[in-house]
Amino acid sequence: MARIALDASYILASNPTGTSTYSRRLIESLAALDTPHDFLLCYRLSRFFRRREVRRPGGGRLSSRLMEDPWTFWLPREAGLFHSLAQRPPAFRFKREVVTVHDVFPITGRDYSAPDFQRKFSGLLRRAVSRADRIISDSEYTASEMARHCAVDRDKIRVIPLGVDQPRDVLSPEQRRLERERLVGEGNEMLLAVGVIETRKNLGNALRALQHLPERYRLVLAGGDGYGSEAIHAPARLEPRVKMLGYVSRARLGILYQAAGALLFPSLEEGFGLPVLEAMSHGLPVVASRTSSLPEVGGTAALYVDPHDPLDIAEKVTEAVESAGCRERLVRMGLERARQFTWRRTAEETLKVYEELLR
Repeated sequence: MARIALDASYILASNPTGTSTYSRRLIESLAALDTPHDFLLCYRLSRFFRRREVRRPGGGRLSSRLMEDPWTFWLPREAGLFHSLAQRPPAFRFKREVVTVHDVFPITGRDYSAPDFQRKFSGLLRRAVSRADRIISDSEYTASEMARHCAVDRDKIRVIPLGVDQPRDVLSPEQRRLERERLVGEGNEMLLAVGVIETRKNLGNALRALQHLPERYRLVLAGGDGYGSEAIHAPARLEPRVKMLGYVSRARLGILYQAAGALLFPSLEEGFGLPVLEAMSHGLPVVASRTSSLPEVGGTAALYVDPHDPLDIAEKVTEAVESAGCRERLVRMGLERARQFTWRRTAEETLKVYEELLR
């Protein structure tokens, strides 16, 4: 039996994103496995002093097998293995270290973030992977990019895809229609874009694609502001067919997935792309970029576009929304695809990495 420390800092985020979802669901799923190991949750001080009690979505403690200790970052002797869930190294060295790398865009994408951000987080990323005994990557794409740009031995990397939760609350067709009409008006088609509004998400070309679509098409953006968001806000304010919701809760996002006609995900760079699977799990057709990890995640269950070609985006959106045969195929295959990605499998594969090192 070993004590395994997990960096749980991101489960305390006030507006949870993909890394927060990964951290929480991995921790919950590890605690549910039949294993002799103890799991120690620790937090960076910047998060710990505004922490809340860690609870399941429905209430109650996560698990009696989970312990909490903010000081593990400074007391490495307390754990036999430390796992950083967000590609950052701990302050001191542990006997064994694992790091999860979700993406490498701070290194590869010079246009996707501010220079200060690139310097800071590319440095943290390189330091974390150079120290780690094992590296977990969400996708083969990220693994290959990491090996190429960070001089990492490919044998140290284990690819473990994320999971996706199946919908809890399923709306009736009438409820979906009413929600869609509330958002975009009666008789209109609703396209949904999910994620932080930033340069990397390529929403400028989503707006340009809208100009090639009939007037009844509307675009709903669900996400907070990130780097380059002002370049989207300015034209969006002038376009009456665009509705910007800002950050939305997980429960609200589930409703949006069910109300929309298609997910539009034209991102230029993704380490995984969790909204693709989330949309599929809700029976929503997906139109995504044929770049980075997205074809790996969506498989044959999505339509793929050239993210730099607004006309191609518009044509694939039209096919996904208006072709009955195509739509039925995307919904059916998307549901099947989403069922293949479970958080239990993510936890089981992660536990194998721990045990590989502990042996």
